[in-house]
Amino acid sequence: QVQLAESGGGLVQPGGSLRLSCVATRPIVGLKAMSWHRQAPEKQRELVAGIIPNGTTRYGESVKGRFTISRDARRDAAYLQMNNLKLEDTATYYCKAVTAWGDIWGQGTQVTVSS
Repeated sequence: QVQLAESGGGLVQPGGSLRLSCVATRPIVGLKAMSWHRQAPEKQRELVAGIIPNGTTRYGESVKGRFTISRDARRDAAYLQMNNLKLEDTATYYCKAVTAWGDIWGQGTQVTVSS
């Protein structure tokens, strides 16, 4: 069974940067898209950024211009470069792979922005 391994979360000051990684443990057959989502305490999970095989990307309004999603098609991996982090970016970040047979979620990685 394919799993998504996330890494790169941590504690950072406002204005700082982090890079999240999401790598599939095995090749994903029928992969349609990869995306990052986040969930803060007592809030709904929201889309942060998504990317499809042709490279087209989509971003949540609150992160446009600060976050960049990219992918490595050879490894079925997705990355999220987060710059100019703000207090409100604090959340658990989840990677998701959309496939022809359903969605695969990662276990989540915590990002905390604090001074």
